[in-house]
Amino acid sequence: MTETRRQGYTTIDVPVRGGLLHAAIWGADNPSAPTILAVHGVTSSHMQWAVLADALPGVRIIAPDLRGRGRSNALPGPFGMAAHAEDLAALLDAASAGPVVVLGHSMGAFAALVLAHAHPHLVSSLVLVDGGLPLPLPPGVSVDDAIGAILGPAAARLSMSFPDVDTYLGFWRRHPAFAGNWNGAVEAYARYDLEGEAPTLHPSTAIEAMTEDSRDLLAGNSVVRALHELNHPAVLLWAPRGLLNESPGLYTRETVDAWSRGQASRRAELVPDVNHYTIVMGSAGAARVATAVSGALDTAHT
Repeated sequence: MTETRRQGYTTIDVPVRGGLLHAAIWGADNPSAPTILAVHGVTSSHMQWAVLADALPGVRIIAPDLRGRGRSNALPGPFGMAAHAEDLAALLDAASAGPVVVLGHSMGAFAALVLAHAHPHLVSSLVLVDGGLPLPLPPGVSVDDAIGAILGPAAARLSMSFPDVDTYLGFWRRHPAFAGNWNGAVEAYARYDLEGEAPTLHPSTAIEAMTEDSRDLLAGNSVVRALHELNHPAVLLWAPRGLLNESPGLYTRETVDAWSRGQASRRAELVPDVNHYTIVMGSAGAARVATAVSGALDTAHT
């Protein structure tokens, strides 16, 4: 494992299948602090957790760039939630962490569930944020069509190139999810996402990683099994608006209530006035996530 110090956090590179998994650790100077593993979404990176890190100053946050994303984008397939779970287990082992509260957003929530199923000793509880519950295919809709419908511009962006950083920042500033919600953390997130050389800068997520992972979420069985056999306490925070700030979002109240009904160890909470992005990257959303994480940490240490 190699370690590099940056402003505000430390980065590490951990050996995994096919190469090195890149990760950030906020609070690395205090390894005895309460620790969480934070797992990002399908086309994201560890940078999506910067606002949360500010809201949890006394917590050590271990946050990878998942296989095929960020500075882990050179890692090869196969992808899928089982592959991510093994990478996450290797990261926790390298960081001498576990059992920990595992926080997952969007696709990261699905990966968190499979990690808890495959390596239950590494996980104390789960905080799932606008993800983790199945997204069933409507009748007559193909997997490819469903990927396009759910991810939309998030998927299209990966095949685009940009002449300079400002153009890419402009793309994100115009995104419906960030209208009125732009902040320094979102700008840093967007800057980190770019790689290559001008005038052909491009997003860092590998298209094949997004596609294979999305197929696994929609048609695989690892998440279904992990949910069916879930034994860890879990809280689900869900957004009323989706990836384009549209209503409804990914989940309905009926869906989340069906998941938690009759299960004392499960709780679902609506986070008002947020969308799929701002539930973690906006200050109000991150504050609610921080409250849920703090509650999970308190329970884990009692």
